[in-house]
Amino acid sequence: MIIIFLMLKKGGEIMLRKLECFIQPFKLDDIKNALFDCGVEGMTVSEVKGFGKQRGYINGSFPNKDVKFMEKIKMEIVVEEDIVDNVIKTIVKLAKTGDFGSGKIFVVPVEDAIRIRTEESGRSAII
Repeated sequence: MIIIFLMLKKGGEIMLRKLECFIQPFKLDDIKNALFDCGVEGMTVSEVKGFGKQRGYINGSFPNKDVKFMEKIKMEIVVEEDIVDNVIKTIVKLAKTGDFGSGKIFVVPVEDAIRIRTEESGRSAII
């Protein structure tokens, strides 16, 4: 799955959105490199385990209550609203496998962001 955060316009300020993306581990390098070309300034990546509708079974024949946790990469990216669509299209294009378990992207509005070192907030905290 993939998730991305974006800020919305509030009082004329460019808003941000957070994208939370869950992807196959072998797709990470290609996606990471392409996102830098899209204008993404940074990201957080974690190794996670989870399951979705198929309960971790690729062939669809799963026991009634059994689940199989699948290894995934979780990418968290905060970007300006004006590049969100391009970032999402890039992730979908590169993460898509055509099989169950290709991933997900969640888009969440970011109310604010604060850079701890300088106490900058909003857009300036992520660029």
